[in-house]
Amino acid sequence: MTPPDFVAHLGKLKASAILRTNDADAAISAMEAAVQGGFSICEFTLTIPDVHDIIREFSRRHPQVIVGAGTVLDVEEAHQAVEAGARFLVSPVVDEAVIKAATELGVAAMPGTHTATEMLTAHRAGAPLQKLFPAPGIGPDYVKACLGPMPFLKLVPTHGVNKDNVRAWLDAGAYAIGFVAPLFDPDLIADRRYDALETRARELLAAL
Repeated sequence: MTPPDFVAHLGKLKASAILRTNDADAAISAMEAAVQGGFSICEFTLTIPDVHDIIREFSRRHPQVIVGAGTVLDVEEAHQAVEAGARFLVSPVVDEAVIKAATELGVAAMPGTHTATEMLTAHRAGAPLQKLFPAPGIGPDYVKACLGPMPFLKLVPTHGVNKDNVRAWLDAGAYAIGFVAPLFDPDLIADRRYDALETRARELLAAL
């Protein structure tokens, strides 16, 4: 899948599942619960122990799912993630070297941006998507304010998005969103309550 294809696909589906956990043993099962609940774009953060093996195994089990890597902070991590099977790379910050590496590797980059300057910097560096991180205090109106002078941006909020406000983010002009803690509750993962995670996934997607 080329970067433009991925961007178009994310824009159509509007949501991704983002897993950040220290429980490597539960990571695949937790994400499988999200897939059973309807998600088909999934992100494993590189902070998960043994994450490359997890990305590789999950991609093998679910070839129909688009798997990406999050918390990519340098070029070496970008190469390792793509080698493991990641088809898009997400970062919490703007690093032009990582954006360039993603382009050379043939995957989409989604760097983390918070200010209008960072958003434009990421766009001009070649990132087709701009993650909004962390969520600003004024919420969805911030997206609308940034898109006013820069409507060509494709902003993707992740932090602070939940079932109750997801429509407000999208209505404000967000290109898509990502669900983190509202989907992958740490207590449910610890208790291996994958049925509850699947229910959460269905509820969150229904809120779109």
